[in-house]
Amino acid sequence: MSDLLREPVEYAVAVERYLTAAPLSAGSRRIYRIALVTWAWALADRPAPGGAGRRRAVPPVLPLAVLDQPHAADRLRAHLVEGGAARRTADRELSALRGAVRWWRAQGWLRTDPTAGLVPVVAPGAGPEPLTVAQVAAVLALPAPLRDQVCWHLVHESGAAIERVLALDVDDIDVSGRRGRGRAADLRWGPGAARLLPLLLVSRAGGPLLLTDRRVPGSVPAADRCPLTGRGRLSYRRAAELFTAATRELDPAGRGWTLRQLRPAGAGTPTAGPA
Repeated sequence: MSDLLREPVEYAVAVERYLTAAPLSAGSRRIYRIALVTWAWALADRPAPGGAGRRRAVPPVLPLAVLDQPHAADRLRAHLVEGGAARRTADRELSALRGAVRWWRAQGWLRTDPTAGLVPVVAPGAGPEPLTVAQVAAVLALPAPLRDQVCWHLVHESGAAIERVLALDVDDIDVSGRRGRGRAADLRWGPGAARLLPLLLVSRAGGPLLLTDRRVPGSVPAADRCPLTGRGRLSYRRAAELFTAATRELDPAGRGWTLRQLRPAGAGTPTAGPA
């Protein structure tokens, strides 16, 4: 059996098999590869690097079979909602993934099509409207876990990009000054975050400010793990999922809101960063 027909285990290998078989020019093959690698970050529940760094970044290693898992469609949808890409870019990336999935299914490597029903929802050059004052007040009054309340208050009160809030470490927080320090010295927040942060920082010696609920594997970089508990840095995807689920009951459409809508109007265009 040729290497091209042998069923791959890894997503990255399956991408290369598809690109080798597809009737694409060299330029189109390069664009398709970038798009398909970007989807790998979404499937791994990790934020994709932004800008030119996306082309040089080593994608996460994951099995092709992740596309057959029940959560695959939700993660792909979250990327479309939260990715911030213009409609043309989102269309191109989704088209590349659909083409690859069709070919993988034709080889018998996948059983399902997690791209079915997915459509880009980001308007050209714009995102969802920011929440109103009343809506923000309702969100911040939700009986959510302390970590999530801190995240939401920081996003709204500082106006910082969500990626930057998630990249904060314990050492970046000046509790008494209601401000960041060191690399985060330009960040300021209000009384809500100031009230909650001391509670979150009890017994915290260092590591990421906002943590996952569970311990992470030892392969996760030390900078993204709590040195005491072994829990990891909260990812953008997980933070977005939690916010949308928590606000579903407040959204008249019943879909739930996005974290980007929590940023105040005029806060500027979010920039990609570590998360």
